[in-house]
Amino acid sequence: MKTVSHLFLLAAIICLSSVNAFVSNNNGVARKSSQLQMTILSAGGKKADFKEGSPLKNACAKLGVKPKYSCKKGDCGSCTVSVGGSRIKACVGKVPPMPRLKSLQEKGLEVKG
Repeated sequence: MKTVSHLFLLAAIICLSSVNAFVSNNNGVARKSSQLQMTILSAGGKKADFKEGSPLKNACAKLGVKPKYSCKKGDCGSCTVSVGGSRIKACVGKVPPMPRLKSLQEKGLEVKG
């Protein structure tokens, strides 16, 4: 009988402690990961905002940059474009995050094909 009451007490403690497992403690503060981060890309005088992490090939198409696609899986490197000085394969690459320098934030990252 004594072990049954101990088991019941243990089960009650586990149930009460798991009640707060599904309660959010952020007090109305938004998480950084859920905020929409946009990156300004520019090419040939055009500027546009793109969601960070979106496909780079869509951004290139919107800006009018036309890389040469051969394999479409990133093996050959013929679609490589320069985005703010970094070379990225447009067929598999993603739009980079917004730079921290204020001058680059205003001008946008230059895309060269």
